[in-house]
Amino acid sequence: MKPVVGMVVSNKMQKSVVVAVDRLFHHKVYNRYVRRTSKFMAHDENNECNIGDRVKLNPSRPISKHKNWIVAEILKKARIYTPQSSTASAPGQTNLSSSASSGSTTPPSST
Repeated sequence: MKPVVGMVVSNKMQKSVVVAVDRLFHHKVYNRYVRRTSKFMAHDENNECNIGDRVKLNPSRPISKHKNWIVAEILKKARIYTPQSSTASAPGQTNLSSSASSGSTTPPSST
C-alpha cells in the first residue's frame, strides 16, 4: 500500500484519529469523475492532530482491530478559532446580562 493524504475528521480518542481520504475515479457508464471518501483510523502517538488538519498516512502493521495506519506528518494545520475573553471584560464596558436580569425578566401580569 502506498501513503495517502487526507483530512482529520475526529480526534476524540487517545492517540488515535479518524482521517477521511477522498479519491476520484472515472465512471465508465456516466462518463463522469466520481468522488468517493474512505475513513481510516490512524495512530497519532503525541496527540498532535486536530480536526481539519491535512495529514499524510503511512501504512503499518495492525496496531489494533481497526488501526493499520500511522500519521507520518501534518501537512497543514487547521485554523482554530479561539475567542478572546479579555475584550468582553475590558474596563469601561458594562455587562449587559447582569443589568438585564435585574427583575425585568418576569412577564407582565394580565389582571
